[in-house]
Parts: sequence; structure tokens; C-alpha cells
Amino acid sequence: MSTPTLYDWLGGIDALNRLTQEFYRRVRADELLGPVFAGMNDEHPRHVALFLAEVMGGPALYSQEHGGHPAMIRHHLNKHLSEPMRRRWINLLMDSYTDLGLPADPEFASSLVGYLEWGSRLAVMNSQSGATVWENAPMPRWGWGETKGPYSPGKPGS
Repeated sequence: MSTPTLYDWLGGIDALNRLTQEFYRRVRADELLGPVFAGMNDEHPRHVALFLAEVMGGPALYSQEHGGHPAMIRHHLNKHLSEPMRRRWINLLMDSYTDLGLPADPEFASSLVGYLEWGSRLAVMNSQSGATVWENAPMPRWGWGETKGPYSPGKPGS
């Protein structure tokens, strides 16, 4: 018996699409995050679902269709995200997750929160003036009980 990926445990792309649709519905109505996403196109939730799917061990469709982690970083350049915005982003995502009744077990939740903390902090860093894209940045791969990213000493953005 093999251990399922986080992607499989969550329920695959259908669960991620439901999550991102609900989450971005809430984001649009939020007074702090709404303005940041005011120009968001209707495909944005699907793109984020594909990104999260790949991070959690699902198919590499985000990389194939949208350019991988460097492309995601480029979307954050010069957005000047703040710590309050980051915290609200996580809170709205976790509220959406809980309200949709997605897996509530502590092992999965700890891996999910570990990635969200890591990824959202990286997004804030990459949104500040002077941030650049490391074109060889690997796609993060998250698994059970892991709190790490594609860190290597001396790598830009680490």
C-alpha cells in the first residue's frame, strides 16, 4: 500500500477547483484583498488550482500550461503585498477550506498550512520593489509532514 499524495488525499483537481472558486469569491468581497485582485480574470481560480495541484503531487499542468514557479513569481512582482494582506489571504483560504468540508485530519492540515505559510511569505518577498525572478526556480513539491521549500544556500530569493 502506497502513501497517497496530498493532491489525492484532498480529492484531486475537483476539490481544488471548488476551493479556489470559493476562496476567490470571498477575496473579491474582502476590503483588504479585493483591490489587489480587482483585475483578476475569470480563469485565475483555475490557474491557482492547477498550481496547488502540482505542488501537492498532482499533474504538472501548471508548469506545462503557464511556465512553472518562475511564472508564478512573476505574477507577484511589484504588487507590494503586506503582512496583513498575507494573513488575510491565509485566513480566507482556510475558512473556505473548512466551510467546504475538505479533509480535516491534522496530518493533512499541518502539511497544507506549512505550504501556505511558506508560499505566502515567499509571495510577499517577491512582491517588493527590486525582487527578481530566478528563472530556474523549481516547482515546490509538498508532502506529508514537510515544512520546506526548494531552498538552497545562495539561491536568489532564498
